[in-house]
Amino acid sequence: MKRYRRRATNRLRALLTILVLALIMTGVWIGLSKVFNFDSDTVKTSSNSSAGVNSADSTGEIEEGPEEEPVADPMPQEMTDPEKLKSSWTEESDFGGKKAYPDFAIDNTFAGGLDMKSWIFRINTPLKQYTPGKKDKISFGSSEEYSELEGVTTFRGNNYRDSASFGTRTVSQKKLEIVWEKDGLGAISAHNSYWPGTGWTGQPLLVHWPENTRKMMNINGEMKSKDLVEVIYPALDGNIYFLDLETGKPTREKIQVGYPIKGTGMIDPRGYPVLYTGMGINENSGKFTEYKFRIINLLNQKELYSIFGRDEVAFRGWGANDASALLDRKTDTLLNVGENGLVYRVKLNTKFDKSAGTLSIAPQLTKYRYRSPFNDEQGIENSPAIYKNYMYFCDNGGTLQCLDLNTMKPVWIYDAKDDTDASIVIEETKEGVFLYTANQVDKRGENGKAAVADCNIRKLNALTGELIWQKNYQCVYNYYINGGALGTPVIGKDDISNMVIFNICFTGSNSDGTMVALDKKTGEEIWKKKLTSYSWCSPLDFKSSDGKTYMVYSDFAGFMHLVDPMNGKTLDSVSLQGNVESSPAIYNDTIVVGSYARKIFGIKVK
Repeated sequence: MKRYRRRATNRLRALLTILVLALIMTGVWIGLSKVFNFDSDTVKTSSNSSAGVNSADSTGEIEEGPEEEPVADPMPQEMTDPEKLKSSWTEESDFGGKKAYPDFAIDNTFAGGLDMKSWIFRINTPLKQYTPGKKDKISFGSSEEYSELEGVTTFRGNNYRDSASFGTRTVSQKKLEIVWEKDGLGAISAHNSYWPGTGWTGQPLLVHWPENTRKMMNINGEMKSKDLVEVIYPALDGNIYFLDLETGKPTREKIQVGYPIKGTGMIDPRGYPVLYTGMGINENSGKFTEYKFRIINLLNQKELYSIFGRDEVAFRGWGANDASALLDRKTDTLLNVGENGLVYRVKLNTKFDKSAGTLSIAPQLTKYRYRSPFNDEQGIENSPAIYKNYMYFCDNGGTLQCLDLNTMKPVWIYDAKDDTDASIVIEETKEGVFLYTANQVDKRGENGKAAVADCNIRKLNALTGELIWQKNYQCVYNYYINGGALGTPVIGKDDISNMVIFNICFTGSNSDGTMVALDKKTGEEIWKKKLTSYSWCSPLDFKSSDGKTYMVYSDFAGFMHLVDPMNGKTLDSVSLQGNVESSPAIYNDTIVVGSYARKIFGIKVK
């Protein structure tokens, strides 16, 4: 009996010993796995985490669940065959074949019996619907809340696209003075044309970096030690320039993309050192490349990620990107449009560790595609404007639409009758939220249809698409170099809050133009100014310390003009030595703009 109890006790002790040893070994294994990442999820691919932080089923419904480490969508394999890379803006869109996905087309019905089909894609897979997680629902604030950075960080400054002006200045002499010139810009021959200096829209970015961020970046020693406002300027010669606003001297090495950049870049409005920029042309003297929208780390000037313009779900093969993107800093979401006809909603999954000086992203793309009931012209060249969760843009065929970014479905559409490259501007008032827009004379004149047609300036209700008023100005049709409105208008504020100002090209010939100030409420003319040389630039308004508003614009003859917007009178002019398609921006009293003279200018308002 005693021997039996002793054996039982020994067996129990042995079992306990084995259990303790097993627990110890398990603990050691867990510890080692954390150190050396020995776990079943160490290698992640886009197939096992396609929705990033949240997972999506085939309907696009988002299921909130435990957060996983986000994985970037794979970039397409880069094509090198020059024959396959050749493309033309004149090529027609292809609505058939494998990319059609008729079973996933969403039927959208609008007031007045209009309807339009649209599609939503995630990792190039069509979805029945899209619903973001609670943390990813977009709702922009007012234009004043857009950026945490001091400066002008996107085309026309913010999500309303209503200002490229920052800071203060005192205008007493009412004069313009060129205080520095950055010369040595190049030129590129491509697509049977010549691309020198800076082009349309070509607005510079002006950024006052926080001290701790400035010291992390690869800025040269002299500039790193000063309270720097940096000019960041993508150009037609395929380079991105970095200059000191005060002196025009380089702050760091230029980034050599090698292919023309026509549009305006964007700096992350959270103050993160990230530059976003598209490409206008994918050729350089017979050499071709992929169209890319680049996301660049400004700590070291290296690319973090690229969105390819050659997109397998796009109806259009032309992959250029002239639009300037926006970023919703609350949800870490990049928003942009392409000349391939797609809208991109990109969860960036940004990680910026200021203490360690590290930066990473894991972009995950949701795409919106549509086919207009008005015509089959695809491609979006203007920069999107956003009110809360509503994005506004117009395409090459004149389909203007309001897109709900939280459902990726259109709310309303409007037929603007022709190509519209000028960006829409939003105005939020006590009476409501309104859009100001104007089209070109392009499709209505091509192939001998008409020698002249009207540029239609319009004010619309932003929430309903209802036309408030329309003002027409007859323009001469010109192939390729279009007439009508190419510049984004000035939305009057403060002492000129009653007016909206547009510049219109080719109102008498294919070299002249007209500038008009219209009453915001009625659309009637307040003043009208004849331009001997047409202007593609977006006029820039800014306020003096005494409360008086001034305006500058540049023209085809190469001059920048200082104007009193109360009456349209020219106060002063300076030569920028070549055609100025680019739009200016101002920081305090210094205006920056580039020209076809292959120069960038710093101009003081005195």
